[in-house]
Amino acid sequence: MYTPAHFAGDDRSRAEFLSSIEVAHLVTMTDDGLTATFLPLIFAPEQGDDGALLGHVARKNDQWRRPAHGDALVIAHGEDAYITPTWYATKKEHGRVVPTWDYTTAHIYGQLRIRDDPVWVDALVRRLTERHESRRAESWSVDDAPAGFHAGQLRAIVGVELLVSRVEAKFKMSQNRSEADIDGVVDGLSADGLPHFAELVQQLRP
Repeated sequence: MYTPAHFAGDDRSRAEFLSSIEVAHLVTMTDDGLTATFLPLIFAPEQGDDGALLGHVARKNDQWRRPAHGDALVIAHGEDAYITPTWYATKKEHGRVVPTWDYTTAHIYGQLRIRDDPVWVDALVRRLTERHESRRAESWSVDDAPAGFHAGQLRAIVGVELLVSRVEAKFKMSQNRSEADIDGVVDGLSADGLPHFAELVQQLRP
């Protein structure tokens, strides 16, 4: 991924991004060419040397059955927003400005392991469910479903584990603009109802 130095972020930003991943695209090269699945994931920093991304796919999705040639790739997207040049102070100075897009993304590479094990998959499903349901006032638990139904659902999915070997992260948040331009972006995003994104721009400004 093309990443100018000022958009590369630091170790802390990359670690926070990995921990924030909730869904992403899993891409593998197989005998039949490239194949991809959009799936829920959770980062497990305690696994392997550089952590692992854990997820599951439908058993009927044959991506898991096709051996991956070389590393698998997970493409994860974070926050993004359109940036209009009308927010730039330099528009008034010389007019040599264009629209752009600010965003955070990462390409995560590693060895893909298949986990066709109901105990492993059950633990993952519980971990994913707890992560997302814990934020709700009225949360749902795996154990709220009948045991037989839950067992049947587990048989219908297969676990996948990407052992992370390389992370290419990009945090393009107007760091290449002047202080006055960044101020304009922050004010513009806030006025457009995107205060959280404006805060991210503030956090990553040089």
